[in-house]
Amino acid sequence: MTTSNATQPGTGARFQVALTSFVVLFSIVGLALYGLPLYYDFFVRDFGWSRTQVTSGNALSKLVVGPLFGFVAGWCVDRFGPRRLMLAGILMAGVALIGLGRMTALWMFYLFYLLNALGYVCGGPLPNQVLLSRWFDAARGRAMGFAYLGIGVGGALVPLVSASLVAAFGWRIALQVLGLLIIVLALPFAYAVRESPGVEDARLKGSRSDERAPARSDDHVVARRLQPGGSIVAILRTQAFYLLALGSMCSIAAVGGANQHLKLYLSLDRGYSQGEAARIISLVLAISIAGRLLMGWLADRMAKKHVMLLIYLLVAVSIPLLFLAASSTAMYAFAVVFGLGLGGEYLIIPLIAAEMFGVNVLGRLLGVVLTADGVAEAVSPMLVGYLRDVGGSYRIGFYWLMLVALTGAASVAALPRHRDPLLTVEVRS
Repeated sequence: MTTSNATQPGTGARFQVALTSFVVLFSIVGLALYGLPLYYDFFVRDFGWSRTQVTSGNALSKLVVGPLFGFVAGWCVDRFGPRRLMLAGILMAGVALIGLGRMTALWMFYLFYLLNALGYVCGGPLPNQVLLSRWFDAARGRAMGFAYLGIGVGGALVPLVSASLVAAFGWRIALQVLGLLIIVLALPFAYAVRESPGVEDARLKGSRSDERAPARSDDHVVARRLQPGGSIVAILRTQAFYLLALGSMCSIAAVGGANQHLKLYLSLDRGYSQGEAARIISLVLAISIAGRLLMGWLADRMAKKHVMLLIYLLVAVSIPLLFLAASSTAMYAFAVVFGLGLGGEYLIIPLIAAEMFGVNVLGRLLGVVLTADGVAEAVSPMLVGYLRDVGGSYRIGFYWLMLVALTGAASVAALPRHRDPLLTVEVRS
């Protein structure tokens, strides 16, 4: 491995960065984000809460945490680096699951869900996307694809692990064990990782200077800097940014709405056993692993806009298959199609944002986009839950998910083919 003062990051250093993001995303997104909805049916049965209430924890936490802390987290990443934010996020996500496993009242449910959302903002996709973008240039798509495999692996394992833990110890102990796993697995990796190639440890620990070492590719040094008119404010004035944000919000709304209700739908509405529901959900996340690899590979070889459009269309065409849940064949088909789209959904946003606007303000830019995504991911599942509570079925809710997914695909189709040359410039040294 190269030293912290090296002028060129070696393969070992880059692999350590990718592996760190893999483990952190495995824990915070795979175990926590995809794990919590597996317990919603227990909340409904044991506490008598409605579907609107059990999804409102996710909604309220993201609506509070996202707008208040999303942009602040992006600013902190750009100024101080992603490592410190990741450490705090890992601790908060782990403690949140432990607390949810011990809750006895609705206010405790909301409190720990708020902490979980804050852990996601601080330790989830945002700092990992920036970390990978700093270390990789030419192979950025492959690096993102590998790191985001952690989400798929964690999401594929957590239904099976949770089902086993619940059968052996009950849902409360199962949640607390997941919380401890997040801390034990992810914290050592985040503590050891370096922020950027060629940045001295002293600068990482104590300096608040805005100066940053140039991002490096595998073969040469490439520094991206903004032209005088290309600030974050200038980017926020472009039509392309809002098309990207709208497309991302719609896709997240569709994915989040389906994910948050899949266990509830299969277990309480369709009568699937805990083991059967766990296997289907696990298959969705297992297929997403192939989706991440495939979409990362495609993103390095074709227009990222076209890859993004493919991902969003896969999400849209998978939703109608949920109407056929009585057929196991239809549910396996849903798992394959939805899993492929899910695999590339988070991956593609930082890739196309970096391509269109550069990496110099990527943390702040993603902070805005992910804040908007958090609102969509919060509102959509709760709306689907409300429609189920008042209508007695998921039919109208699933129609809503189809509509927003298609809207996201239309927004992506309207994106420009090339980035604005006035916003970014590439300098070689």
